[in-house]
Amino acid sequence: MNEPGLERALAQLRSVLIPGETVDACAVQMRLFALLHRRLLIAATSGRLIVLTRKLLGGFDVTTIRWQDLEEVTLRVGMLSADLAVRAGKATDLASLGAQGAQSVEFQGLRQEQAQAVYRICQGQDQAWREKRRVRELEELRARSGGIQVTSGLSPQVAGEGDAVRRLQEAKQMLDARLITDAEYEAIKAKIIAS
Repeated sequence: MNEPGLERALAQLRSVLIPGETVDACAVQMRLFALLHRRLLIAATSGRLIVLTRKLLGGFDVTTIRWQDLEEVTLRVGMLSADLAVRAGKATDLASLGAQGAQSVEFQGLRQEQAQAVYRICQGQDQAWREKRRVRELEELRARSGGIQVTSGLSPQVAGEGDAVRRLQEAKQMLDARLITDAEYEAIKAKIIAS
């Protein structure tokens, strides 16, 4: 990206990178689309999406979206430019199902090839984090379906039978939701019945 006038923005971008973080793609807003405000620089890094907005009297505002907070990204490519829209929440961990306080941001007038490169990285990160959350949820379901818990007030025999039924039902739900394979379901079922 050797466009005149971007040296300070790129230097600012490099200054906010953490050790080991690399810039995978950048997109710059075209001058034509930044008549009423300062141009934007969007960078997809190995750890996050960084947006640099130049202030009117010098300096930059830096906004960061963590990859795990990314909920949706869309790209619209026109004849002259591309628009990138990002929706992000505030996930607290890998297993968060619903993020709190989702925000949507749209970046208009980006250079087409640059916007497409940033979009590809956003999509790849979104899919990777969805898979991480799916695996984590699967592990949590598996952990809940294993082991016998004895409820107070019931004999161990009756409590064990009720718990086994509940665990079998959870395993069946996991199978129906395609979180586990038929072979995994049969193995879980055999373990529950044997205990």
